[in-house]
Amino acid sequence: MKYLKFSFMFVFLFAGFSFSQLKIGYVDSDAIMDNLPDAQDARQKLDQLIQEWQAELTKLENEWKQNFDEYEKRKLIMTDQTRAEMEQKLVQLEQKIAKFREEKFGTNGELFLKQEELMKPVQNRVFLAIEEIAKEEDYDFVFDRSGDIMLLFAKEEYDLTSEVLDRLKLE
Repeated sequence: MKYLKFSFMFVFLFAGFSFSQLKIGYVDSDAIMDNLPDAQDARQKLDQLIQEWQAELTKLENEWKQNFDEYEKRKLIMTDQTRAEMEQKLVQLEQKIAKFREEKFGTNGELFLKQEELMKPVQNRVFLAIEEIAKEEDYDFVFDRSGDIMLLFAKEEYDLTSEVLDRLKLE
């Protein structure tokens, strides 16, 4: 990130007096994604998957809680062998819950892969539209104000968000 900021500072410093020749635009990719039907469909599919997985996770957690409550009620009257078996069952359920969480919601879990699968084509369309507009209108730079690069001031006339949305709706 520091390298990226340094690069921009470097470009602007060495552009020197030619600032008047630079043409800079920006987009709000969050606004584009919020208004793009394809992105909304992808988000709905992801939300549906998350709800299904969350329901399954809740079911597993409830099963563990029921077993734990039963264990707590009866542990004083259980034989050592029965107590060990119940404890083993609880540990197995905890491991099953942790494994499920990791498989579905982990770093390389199904949610991440599904998100990549559904959102990548939409993002590619958005980036292609931005690139086409930038080349057609001869912009030197186009920033995304919803990302890590923060703009402290931007004239509305340089906002390309609506043009990108219009172009995507025509496709």
